[in-house]
Amino acid sequence: MRPQEAVERALSLSTTSDCVVIAEESSGANLRWAGNTLTTNGVGRSRRLTVVAIQDGSVGVVSRAGAGPAEIGQLVKDAEEIARGAEPAEDVAPLLSGTHGDWDADPAVTDISVFAGFAPALGEQFARAEEAGHRLYGFAHHEMSTVFLGSSSGLRMRHDQPTGKLELNAKSAGSSAWTGASTRDFTDLDVPGLGAELNRRLGWGDRRIDLPAGRYETLLPPSAVADLMIYLYWTAGARDAHEGRTVFSSHPVGSELSSLPLRLYSDPNAPGLECPPFALALASGSNSSVFDNGLPLTATDWIRDGKVNSLLSTRYSAKLTGAAAPSPEIDNLLMEGAPGGASLAEMVARTERGLLLTCLWYIREVDPQTLLLTGLTRDGVYLVENGEVVGEVNNFRFNESPVGLLSRVTETGAARQTLPREWSDYFTRASMPPLRIADYNMSTVSKAS
Repeated sequence: MRPQEAVERALSLSTTSDCVVIAEESSGANLRWAGNTLTTNGVGRSRRLTVVAIQDGSVGVVSRAGAGPAEIGQLVKDAEEIARGAEPAEDVAPLLSGTHGDWDADPAVTDISVFAGFAPALGEQFARAEEAGHRLYGFAHHEMSTVFLGSSSGLRMRHDQPTGKLELNAKSAGSSAWTGASTRDFTDLDVPGLGAELNRRLGWGDRRIDLPAGRYETLLPPSAVADLMIYLYWTAGARDAHEGRTVFSSHPVGSELSSLPLRLYSDPNAPGLECPPFALALASGSNSSVFDNGLPLTATDWIRDGKVNSLLSTRYSAKLTGAAAPSPEIDNLLMEGAPGGASLAEMVARTERGLLLTCLWYIREVDPQTLLLTGLTRDGVYLVENGEVVGEVNNFRFNESPVGLLSRVTETGAARQTLPREWSDYFTRASMPPLRIADYNMSTVSKAS
């Protein structure tokens, strides 16, 4: 049964006052390599059907992977049984109506041919690494997912979402370097450029320098900035702030976070970072509501001119917190500073003494009231002196708040599309500038390598 037919079948079997059905169909392809050799490749497909039964404001949700035609009736029955035994939902609201996309078209799919241009370029990098005495490790993954959203109120929306990522790690006798990229179709990757960057970083690692913990002027590349800003974004819920549980309780809308004209925003139509233009919720929570399924999404500034401009909200939490309009989650995140920002290389050339990071890893929250995070540096920390990288230093554990960092940004570079290292399993669509931080807190030396 085609996924949109499964949606229609579930809706036709519904006996509750309202019903929302979401069908997701995904296909994926991957390549993996180690020691300059391709090790595995494969393709896969998956499907999931979710039924949201609503009976007089009470909600029951059941979701199952691989549900076939014979299972749809039981899926609907189970969701309805939960709804009839539940208390009325606090976020109850009229369901929306509307259409988006070609409802009748087959789901979009991907297969191993998506790597037709990428694989030969990767093979050339294997040969170059072998000549240099280096080893390349990593993987490439591409997924094409299609979601079909239908409801008893007339919603019929679908969206095709391509998602690709590349992680490439190079190792020499005493050093490790990483780079990564996000892509929609693997046709826009500069594989030779990525390989050259890894070689350059391994060359910096020929000289090793030990540094103590402390506060250092630090250049954060776009990947590291993305990991920090994504965590800030995930915690920027209007309801949680209203209830005094997050850093935004003390930094409400209108608060200045930076004296620089920083803009942090999401836009479902951002070129190269396109994502669903309507809200999609499999369950209700602080920042989502099943009643908001199908709500149109538009470009939203979370931070504008350095000030908090909007927090994540549903129709219910927007009314609860006094927001003028709901601002649901959007599946991309972008940051930019003043026009004409420098490249990371130009920022290095203007650095008298500081650290240049590659990426962050194992990020965990320490204090939600300040959004204090801890984590580790990984795959290359370099010392910059008089505008040049002079060697690789030891790794550090850091303790920093993304909110606090924004107040100490002294320079923003030119934004570019990037892959967050820590959160790439959940969030790949990001565009960030490199940032210069006056005094990044490297709290302890790390033994991690």
